Amino acid sequence: MSGFLFVVPPLVGHINPAVGVAAELTARGHRVAWACSDPALVRRLAGEQAAVFTCAGPALGPGGAERPPDLRGPQALKFLWEYYLVPLADAMAPGVAAAIEEFRPDTVVADQQAFAGALVAERLGLPWATSATTSAEFVDPLAGLPKVTEHLDGLLAALRGRIGDPAGSADPRFSPHLVLAFSVPELVGPDAVHGEQFRYVGPSVAARPSTTGFPWEWLDEGRATVLVSLGTANTDVGARFLGECLTALRERADRVQGVIVDPGGTLAPDTGHDKDVLIVPSVPQLPLLERVDAVVCHAGDNTVCEALWHGVPLVVAPIRDDQPVIAGQVTDAGAGVRVRFGRVTAPKLGAALDAVLHEPEARAAAERIGTAFRAAGGAPAAATHLEHLATGAPKEADQ
Repeated sequence: MSGFLFVVPPLVGHINPAVGVAAELTARGHRVAWACSDPALVRRLAGEQAAVFTCAGPALGPGGAERPPDLRGPQALKFLWEYYLVPLADAMAPGVAAAIEEFRPDTVVADQQAFAGALVAERLGLPWATSATTSAEFVDPLAGLPKVTEHLDGLLAALRGRIGDPAGSADPRFSPHLVLAFSVPELVGPDAVHGEQFRYVGPSVAARPSTTGFPWEWLDEGRATVLVSLGTANTDVGARFLGECLTALRERADRVQGVIVDPGGTLAPDTGHDKDVLIVPSVPQLPLLERVDAVVCHAGDNTVCEALWHGVPLVVAPIRDDQPVIAGQVTDAGAGVRVRFGRVTAPKLGAALDAVLHEPEARAAAERIGTAFRAAGGAPAAATHLEHLATGAPKEADQ
């Protein structure tokens, strides 16, 4: 049997796809461990039994300062790289090296934003695979921005000089050995990147530990149910948007009920927990998606893929980072409607909701993508590709 070390950033949307793959490898008898700067988060998502090696990691922003909430576009990407991704790699590198020394994996599985996993594995001569948890990277989001591309390339070159093999050349976001893309070309679109090492396996949707209770009896099967979620990293900017969602849902209470995820408590306490709108800090998302008719979200890859896996159409309101690209993929595929996060009003949100709830095209497109997701193989297919990499099996075996 082989050993696999998963190197992940402390971000739910990046850990969750790896959880199903790690569980599949464990079930097949392989050794599995994790390296992360937040071991408690990994254990919450992967199970308390998970073997986690602790790495250092910076807080988001310089000196722990939060990213300005109004930062958008290239400037937001520059901030993300300069003040989070590169410092995270520098901080994680010693812990990743120590984990490799102690655990002795046959293969490192490095998240696309955990550069330390790729660069340290390259330096130590270990085969490594990329866990690509966002489909935005497969359509060249920097096309037309040569100065930004040059700047990021320079950051990566300097980082490789500090923690990797200075003679190396592989982009740490794209392993030359194996890239596990947790999406499918049907969503990414006609410009999806292809190559000998790319494997589009679809989302890794698997049962995960949950301590979140939910009042299932509250759901009214006589009305459509809408889930509103902005993920776990947008509590600082979501108050106005969630308020507009609340108004739009209440205006449709005769035919729609809503579940609003409000982890930051931005909505007033007396605005929810009635028969029409339920406001809660968290939900068991996978089982709830089996019961909802539409999702309103920030176009985070995890939420988008899990909704489409269940054939649920979306209203997407991208905020930053890769979200505008993913929102474009959703709308280009016909599986949802896009609104402007910072300017949308309750009437416009309501019109978008009416469209995805009542026009059959969006649901048909969501179901088509869900079918493609399931055919791609998910976590079991990803585990098989990793087994072949670890054992040096011919690439033909991956087909």
